Amino acid sequence: MSVLNSLKKLGPLCVALLLSACGANSVVVEGSYPSPNVRPIPLTLGVFFDADLQNFSYTEYTETGKEEYVVASGQTHMQLFNSVLPSMFANVVVLDSLEAAPGAQVDVVFAPSIEEFQLALPQKTRLDAYEVWVKYNMRLLAPDGAYIADWVVTSYGKTPTESLRSVEAGINDATVGALRDLASNFTLTFRSVPEVSEWLETKGAGN
Repeated sequence: MSVLNSLKKLGPLCVALLLSACGANSVVVEGSYPSPNVRPIPLTLGVFFDADLQNFSYTEYTETGKEEYVVASGQTHMQLFNSVLPSMFANVVVLDSLEAAPGAQVDVVFAPSIEEFQLALPQKTRLDAYEVWVKYNMRLLAPDGAYIADWVVTSYGKTPTESLRSVEAGINDATVGALRDLASNFTLTFRSVPEVSEWLETKGAGN
């Protein structure tokens, strides 16, 4: 196990502080996410954030391989889903584990994960913007763990350099932009995922 993976278990703030002491600049992403105005699905959703998502951080390296920026975004991802999901479902229950689902009286379990995070810095790309791309794997499970749906959602955020005071602010704002893009994409396309649409029909909650 790498040192970075070991540090991730300590949480994003601890990771940022420890790596900052080693020379890396830390960015603990903070943002606000509006709740979408959509018709809620009349079911109870259980949502599970695993440790990898809760403590997610990305490290950007210099051309010589030194740690340059550590971007901790796990907590703001949770904040995003906690803003979006209660508007999409009649009830939302946060689960401590997938094993807790059968006793939590939920109709379905949502378990998101981050597959890939990419950061483009203007000093490297020679473009006048900070850019962030994130690739997510979205899973929908029955309370007993049976498969319902599994699909990929990508998001993108971009912030021009001229409006910013620091590199850290640019990284933060581009990441928040990517998360807001995720919120929009996820909300608008959720019902159109074929497996999700079929499952909603079986629950009498189709379009």
